[in-house]
Amino acid sequence: MQKAFWGTNVGLTAHDMSDMGRLAQLAMNPQSGASREEIYLAVASLYRIQGAGLNTRERELMREILRRLTRDVEMAIRIALAQRLAEDTTAPADLILLLVDDSIEVARPLIINSPLLTESDVLRLIAEAGVSHHEAVANRPHIGFPVTAALANSEHESVLLALVRNATAKISSATYETLVHKSRALSGLQEPLVRRPDLPPQLASNMCEWVSDALKTYIRTNYHMATTAVDAALSDARGVLRSEPSGPKDPPADSAQKLIEKLAASGQLKAGFLMRVLSQGQVDLFDLAFARLLDMDLQLFRETFYERGARQVALACRAAGIDRSVFPTVFNLSRQGRGLSVALTGPDTAAVDQVFVTFTRQTAQDELRGPQV
Repeated sequence: MQKAFWGTNVGLTAHDMSDMGRLAQLAMNPQSGASREEIYLAVASLYRIQGAGLNTRERELMREILRRLTRDVEMAIRIALAQRLAEDTTAPADLILLLVDDSIEVARPLIINSPLLTESDVLRLIAEAGVSHHEAVANRPHIGFPVTAALANSEHESVLLALVRNATAKISSATYETLVHKSRALSGLQEPLVRRPDLPPQLASNMCEWVSDALKTYIRTNYHMATTAVDAALSDARGVLRSEPSGPKDPPADSAQKLIEKLAASGQLKAGFLMRVLSQGQVDLFDLAFARLLDMDLQLFRETFYERGARQVALACRAAGIDRSVFPTVFNLSRQGRGLSVALTGPDTAAVDQVFVTFTRQTAQDELRGPQV
């Protein structure tokens, strides 16, 4: 029985599937009616569909066919193949890796979107590939600490910029030290770096030595490292972070309550503090600070935030001045901290987008406090 492959007129029979040598012969010496492009797509399709049933020799032979044909096949065809496989969870991983090693135009959709690329695969790319591939890695959602640490060692500003602009990238304090050090010489890196909500405050303060006056003002306004009162509050915060175990507490510990009230009284309770404690896994402190910032009862906040869906989380973020780009971080980390699902459906995402488009901070606060909540 013949199978058609993605609009080509090349068909492969069951006999063809077991006779990889014939495919190799076709690839090296195309016959009339079967161009190299058609053979390339046919082999790639067969590999995708039958990959799990192929033995080691057959898989290696198919990879070799594709490697040899790559230089003779139009890039548009290879890009189309990569785009088709970018979100395919059933494709053979080694086919994905073969395409990832292609030119960046082919590799980019897979580097950014393929769920089959492991952290080890991505680290290998950083070690072996060029700058364009590194930029694509830096744009990949939810890259972890080892990957961001490797990217931060780049000497190319475009890679570093892509990294710090990736709101879902997980960046450790040590990696931030590297980035801050490099920002002294790379002025273009300074603004996106200081605008990351998870940048450690002390590193932000250090940057005041070399950034513009406008950025100094931003740092002092949003990180608040200048006054004795705030230094004391941050010292209290470090004590709470060391001493308070995770897990919901109601009522909250006195030390946490006093810290939040001190920050609120000095006007220092802002979204940046929420992001810092959340990134450190202090969900109780996050809840307490968020509820105080929105002037909501703690129990009502928790019920609204954790039990009433993604739209309510978006409303809370909008009311607190948290940007849409940071919403996934808030949603994922807060729910992981409570052992809840982080899955978002299509309607959930649409509802979240609608909140950030249609509500101001004030109207979002009114909605949260209204009788419909």
